[in-house]
Amino acid sequence: MIVKVPKSSQKYKITYILIVLIITIYALCAVIGGNVITIDPTITAILGQYNGLILEYGFPFYYQLFTSMFIHAGLIHIVGNVMCLLIFGLRAEEMFSLPEYLGIYFIGGLVGNLLSLALGPNVISVGASGAIFALFGACIIYDRKITQQSIFGALVFAFFLFIINMGENVNLLAHLGGLVFGLVVGYILASKRKPEKEYQYTINCSYQAI
Repeated sequence: MIVKVPKSSQKYKITYILIVLIITIYALCAVIGGNVITIDPTITAILGQYNGLILEYGFPFYYQLFTSMFIHAGLIHIVGNVMCLLIFGLRAEEMFSLPEYLGIYFIGGLVGNLLSLALGPNVISVGASGAIFALFGACIIYDRKITQQSIFGALVFAFFLFIINMGENVNLLAHLGGLVFGLVVGYILASKRKPEKEYQYTINCSYQAI
């Protein structure tokens, strides 16, 4: 069976572009704040997702739902996210077209941020984790579905990765929102892929004793 897959996003190397953009923004924030190890809280309050600010004042601060995906709290935070984006992003490039990749990444990140806004505490959230979890979820469910394997293993793996990322100051709601979105979209995309050709072979064997 040959599965027809849309034109890959590898041509555009979108993962590398996102990584360069994230690192560049972090470097600018570090220069402005005067600290490479930890970003100035004033900067994260402006560009991160400040739930209290958005809920109280609304429209002028909706931009934070998007900009928060590109801001990181510190050096360890950005290194961890960049490594995960490199792993799952390059894998996603092999599976999805450029529009699909970008949709999973940005809409998945936005879904995670909205869930955090609706149910999370009045804190400032930063990071690309929700978007990266969306890519991860889409990749593992797509791979299982497209190869006609049970998706239970993918769900267990997704749950396991979610659990091991629990910790202090971790926005679990953003992770969960992105992950669930990615799982749903990856499953839908895999279900819509149609075999281009399917071959069936019948082999008739006859034996003669000598």
